[in-house]
Amino acid sequence: MNEIISFWLIEQGVSDDHLASTTLIVGLVFIALIASVSFYLTKFQLLKVVNNLIIKTRNTWDDALIEHQVLNRMALMVPYVLILFLSPLVLLPESTASAVLVLLAKVLLTFQVARSLSALLNVSRSIYKETAKQKYLPLNAIIQVIKLALYLVTTIIIVSLIINRSPVYLLSGLGALTAVLLLVFQDTIKGLVASIQISANKMVVAGDWIELPKYGADGDVIEIGLSTVKIENFDKTVTTVPTYALISDSFKNWRNMYHTGARRIKRTLIIDIASIDFYSLEKIDFLSNSKLLKEYLSEKKQLLAQDANDEPKELAKINSRQLTNVGTFRAYIELYLQQNSNIRNDLTCMVRQLPATASGLPLEIYCFANTSVWAKYEGIQADIFDHLFAIAPQFDLRVFQHPSGFDWQNQNKH
Repeated sequence: MNEIISFWLIEQGVSDDHLASTTLIVGLVFIALIASVSFYLTKFQLLKVVNNLIIKTRNTWDDALIEHQVLNRMALMVPYVLILFLSPLVLLPESTASAVLVLLAKVLLTFQVARSLSALLNVSRSIYKETAKQKYLPLNAIIQVIKLALYLVTTIIIVSLIINRSPVYLLSGLGALTAVLLLVFQDTIKGLVASIQISANKMVVAGDWIELPKYGADGDVIEIGLSTVKIENFDKTVTTVPTYALISDSFKNWRNMYHTGARRIKRTLIIDIASIDFYSLEKIDFLSNSKLLKEYLSEKKQLLAQDANDEPKELAKINSRQLTNVGTFRAYIELYLQQNSNIRNDLTCMVRQLPATASGLPLEIYCFANTSVWAKYEGIQADIFDHLFAIAPQFDLRVFQHPSGFDWQNQNKH
């Protein structure tokens, strides 16, 4: 090819003094032109057809090839291959220009092969995320380790090409740098070990809602990497924590709540102790009109009547069984929750008294809403307590709160 270019230049009238330099320039222009045309035809013509075929197919996995630009990176390899083979043919094989172009083509081709393989690894990760039912395999961390090894090998090969030595020569020198490499990549090694433990113990997967109070993280896991875990908080900020923090520190995972399809309601009503008292028969008769309490109070009235018959009338209130307003209210809440369609009756549902405090007697409502969706859960919880706050006075009970300015104003008026 070089002789053909030289013969053509002589026919064009190029003198012998300028023949060598002109042949070199023409050869370089020819190589650049062929490489550019091949890149254009590959990327903007051939790839266009291939991309259209991929889009029209019913498969979804091949769309990842376009998303991660695998074909685009492979298209860039075509001009490098042509430069590698054309340089010795168009230019003099022993010339410096030919040697430089061949070396440059080898370096760029090696780097581009590594980039293409890296994109293929991204494709495998995307396919895994879409198809895997259980995502406990730490594929993201594994892929990052493979990429790290890939680019490390690529760097060694490129350096060996530049210094014209075997890659084995460079690899043999890495043994002496083991301690340094362990120090440099200690976070990477710790992250890899942590990823394996997280996967083996099924501690966390992408999409889980977790809380790490130490790092101020409370939200969904969006990525588990080799060295870091990204958590999108509910305020749409992103917290990044070390991967090994998930095995060295405690955290709360709400995954099982989503699998159960229920979310716990655990909240207290503080009852003013001064408002707790026995019920009169008239009050019991009044409350018996409630559909929820009708059966409960009917049974209680029979028991009260039996105890009252065994005691003198003047001592009946002291010695016989009496019905309290707080006990009746507690029974009402239990019945109210049991008939509520938004509460799971197959899970724990109860109302219990907690130890009295300076603020009053806490009644704790412990049950499970039939949804784990945050907005719906809050609505169900709010509806329950709206009702309980409003119904408490019907049981002659006061819900405690510290005096406000409005309370002091009314006190001054009296």
